[in-house]
This record gives sequence, C-alpha cells and structure tokens, in this order.
Amino acid sequence: MARKVLLDEECCIGCGSCAELCPDVFEMDEEAEKARVILAEGGDEECIEDAIATCPEDCISWEG
Repeated sequence: MARKVLLDEECCIGCGSCAELCPDVFEMDEEAEKARVILAEGGDEECIEDAIATCPEDCISWEG
C-alpha cells in the first residue's frame, strides 16, 4: 500500500521547491502563493523524500 504524503499549507512559505522537485505530486497555488498536494498517494517516494528534505519549513511529511 502506498504511503500518503501530507503538506501543512499553513506552514508553507511558498518557496516552490517541492513543486520543482516533484511536479507530479505538488503544485503551486498561485492565488494562495503556497504549495498543495495533487497526488497524495502513489507518487515517486524517492522524489517525495527529496522534497521533505528540501522544504525549509519542514511542512511535508508522511501520514502516520
């Protein structure tokens, strides 16, 4: 079973690094100027791990 990725949008500063690294999983909400998850499950876990490591505010995590 695929793990589910979470993004705390309140914590997000809109740097865009996650969307640049994993465009299949994250995208930028231009209106809110924050990232959002577009594929919560089934994304490339290595790519998501890179996004977790790169996020300057530690807003991305795995559910559970």
